[in-house]
Amino acid sequence: MNSLRLTRSIAGATSVLLLLPACKEAGENQSPNIVLILADDLGYGDLFCYNPDGFQTPAIESIARQGVRFTSFYSNGPESSPTRTALLTGRYQQRVGGLECAIGSGNVGRYDDAIRLRETNDLGLPVSETSLAKILKSAGYTTGICGKWHLGYEEKFNPNLHGFDHAFYALAGGMDYFHHKDLDDPQHLLFRNGKPVSNTTYFTDLIGDESVEFIDRQSGKKPFFLYIPFTAPHAPYQGPEDLLPATLPVDSPLWNQGKGPENIYHSMLRRMDENILKILNRLEEKGVSDKTIVVFMSDNGGTASGDNSPLRGNKGNLFEGGIRVPCVAKWPGKITPGTVSQQPCMTFDFSVSFINAAGASVPEGRSPDGIDILKHVAENRPAGERILFWRARRGMQTRKAVRQGDLKYIMLKNENNTEEYLFDLGNDLSEKINLAESRPDQVTKLKALLDAWEEEVKPSR
Repeated sequence: MNSLRLTRSIAGATSVLLLLPACKEAGENQSPNIVLILADDLGYGDLFCYNPDGFQTPAIESIARQGVRFTSFYSNGPESSPTRTALLTGRYQQRVGGLECAIGSGNVGRYDDAIRLRETNDLGLPVSETSLAKILKSAGYTTGICGKWHLGYEEKFNPNLHGFDHAFYALAGGMDYFHHKDLDDPQHLLFRNGKPVSNTTYFTDLIGDESVEFIDRQSGKKPFFLYIPFTAPHAPYQGPEDLLPATLPVDSPLWNQGKGPENIYHSMLRRMDENILKILNRLEEKGVSDKTIVVFMSDNGGTASGDNSPLRGNKGNLFEGGIRVPCVAKWPGKITPGTVSQQPCMTFDFSVSFINAAGASVPEGRSPDGIDILKHVAENRPAGERILFWRARRGMQTRKAVRQGDLKYIMLKNENNTEEYLFDLGNDLSEKINLAESRPDQVTKLKALLDAWEEEVKPSR
């Protein structure tokens, strides 16, 4: 069995090759609406529904109560841009090239491949790539994004060109929540359908308001897909009452991702949850809540300002704290309320679920790398073995990881040395005991899987 089939394997899972083309009559709307909410740098232990010491977020918790809470859900990358690439393409981000690291402030490439693409103004997600929005639009959906883009600064990467009918978006990874500037970068960062937007409204509130307005514009004749990537709780650490006369100074400690004040961090989570509640309420008011899939997840693990308990590590690395993240979802009439799933799964699995739920088809030669995780949960299947892969690059450092069953192998390589780790997550979720030296045969086996996967996902540019 080759590595691609292994990445998709799961006990009883339906093959992604069974994706069917849309075949609905004009005006018929049997497909569910889809609302995908993404937090930014939210830790596994930040929320009460994952950690008894976590922060209470009633709206997010309501999604978990009405649907499923995933306890072994992983982001495709330990940073922003990689995960978002996998989400929109439904494929490992490595296939695209240049997006294995978050695009730096001011449109900076942070490793050799990204630097090469930046030199030709090609650092971003090409419109030639598979796009979830395009696929759903072809199946009759109205599509929208309200929030963070972070998949290319140049106009040719505009989300409207990726299939979004309506696009309200910020280009950068993080920016002042009121003045919408990123550190000392003079470039304008906030746009609506390609046109600059200027105001001093708290960005989390802008995302919530824009999302509600998008929902209000839907007539009910067509299903809709709404992608809502918040920037909270990403630095800078600013609560809704922290407006200053000018952009937060470059030397402000509030830009430091590892030292966010707890009270501000919590105020950012509270405001995000309040806006999520506003969105959920509007779905109810429009009478479409029972026809809508709602998913909430984080794009990667939390920073040192957040809480990844009981996991090791933070955003940017491949220990569990960098990639295992909160994820809850509801699908009325399909998923039993209060379900808890231990099935190992990844961001791009939801891409497959959305495509299947819409009855859509994927372009030839662009088969997704994930599985239909919502179908898996809806059919109450037991957790099955999965093989999952990661690779992250920054500067001269490369991090790789593979999980097969409960075993997880990590390699950290730079110019001077290589570190290897092997963990048994079933007995050591906090990754405290490195088994690499005592189980060399298992290390060899997992390294071989990684090598085969890397050959398979070589970039297209």
